Amino acid sequence: MLVLFAIVPFVDPHGIAEETRAENDEGMPNIVLMMTDDQGYQDLGCFGSEKIRTPAFDQMAREGTRFTDFYVAQAVCTASRAALMSGCYPNRIGLQGALNHTSRNGIHPDELLMPEICKSKGYATALYGKWHLGTVKEYLPHAHGFDEFFGIPYSNDNTKYHPVLADSMPPLPLYDGTEIIETDPDQSQFTRRCTQRAVKFIEQNRDRPFFLYMPHIMPHVPIFASEQFRGTSAAGLYGDVIEELDWSVGQVLQALKDQGVEDRTLVIFFSDNGPFLSYGDHAGSADPLREGKLTVFDGGVRSPCIMRWPGQIPAGRDCSEPVMSIDLLPTICDLLDAPLPEKTIDGRNILPILRAEQDAKSPHQALFFYAGQQLQAVRSGDWKLHFPHPYLTTAAEPGVNGKPSNWGKLKAKSITQSGIDGIASRHGYRVENLETVTLFNLRSDPGETVNVAADHPQQVERLSALAHPIRKALGDSLTGVVGEEVRPCAVLAD
Repeated sequence: MLVLFAIVPFVDPHGIAEETRAENDEGMPNIVLMMTDDQGYQDLGCFGSEKIRTPAFDQMAREGTRFTDFYVAQAVCTASRAALMSGCYPNRIGLQGALNHTSRNGIHPDELLMPEICKSKGYATALYGKWHLGTVKEYLPHAHGFDEFFGIPYSNDNTKYHPVLADSMPPLPLYDGTEIIETDPDQSQFTRRCTQRAVKFIEQNRDRPFFLYMPHIMPHVPIFASEQFRGTSAAGLYGDVIEELDWSVGQVLQALKDQGVEDRTLVIFFSDNGPFLSYGDHAGSADPLREGKLTVFDGGVRSPCIMRWPGQIPAGRDCSEPVMSIDLLPTICDLLDAPLPEKTIDGRNILPILRAEQDAKSPHQALFFYAGQQLQAVRSGDWKLHFPHPYLTTAAEPGVNGKPSNWGKLKAKSITQSGIDGIASRHGYRVENLETVTLFNLRSDPGETVNVAADHPQQVERLSALAHPIRKALGDSLTGVVGEEVRPCAVLAD
């Protein structure tokens, strides 16, 4: 079918007019950003998995760079995505935790997001997968610079498949643009359908620069694989799901090659946070890191990351410089010769690191890790300091067949109770407490097992001091500090 349309000037809330649609060239790289949901650090062959076959990811690593110390800003869905899209710690823009079908808030229209920056430079923009930055129509992707959206507004367990709250959940909406086209769609087709749309988008935009964002719905529980992949891996259904995601990566890379644009396309992959460990055989592996999703231990916030751009990013290289998802927005601004947002952001340009320029180092003196509104940890160099804080750990034996640990023994609290106790009650966790200031050397102890605070008091003092400015700016409920630079999220009036 031939679709005819008119090109009209785009004007966003920030007053940035879209440039004339331009033909792609070496100075205008395409950007493909692929993100999985709750994938473990060790779930790829190139990151150590011995059971899950991931030839496309492994090819990406051979042809690009593995970033072994890549972090997300919070170990939970909405907060992680808010940081990625805005270049800010999520606390700065008022979005922590994970939105659900009852949420009336979303990312504020005054925040300048990655797709809006790309669109201002004449890029075609598309999102296929999970948005999770506003669940009502007014806050969906079309309001934030995306030309196309196909996917769901929040997590796929927010439906009849929720392990403990199924009876209180509405049907899961599937959007195409701003319209709901299905409810409770076949989740085994999510990866395939999003991939088909992505390949078509690449074909349609091969002659203009494009920004393709693929925040995959899998492997967030409940997990599903299509018939082609179901029962084919050596790691059960979870392995089937990851191998289908690997197929998706292969399809995208092949499409870039077929359309003759792979040499001018930056491809980025990582997971939004660590694995949902309570779900056992339906969750990934964070090994050799400690804990997983919902914690500030590295198993929750350190992600497998690969970046590929032939001729620009070195092939077959490992990079251990600590960087974070918030750094991608300012890096893309540099690539596009676009101005940074006028409002304060926390990310820094890491293009010299991507290109392996001589003496390129992390631009951050420290990276900071919040859980909700609690500043719980700080990393500087090889050192990571935890302040005393509560954290979630699997309640008992990990769950099986899509059920959480302690299935049937915990009394689930309402989905509107998003605090640590509410999450624990619904997902098979218990609350533990880190009682003292704790220091780890991540280079020698990536599993955060040996507290060396007593042996390195100068590092404890240094990292503690580094936390003072961010605590003052963004707040910290552990110490009762109210942030001076926190901006509000958007809230839709009833």
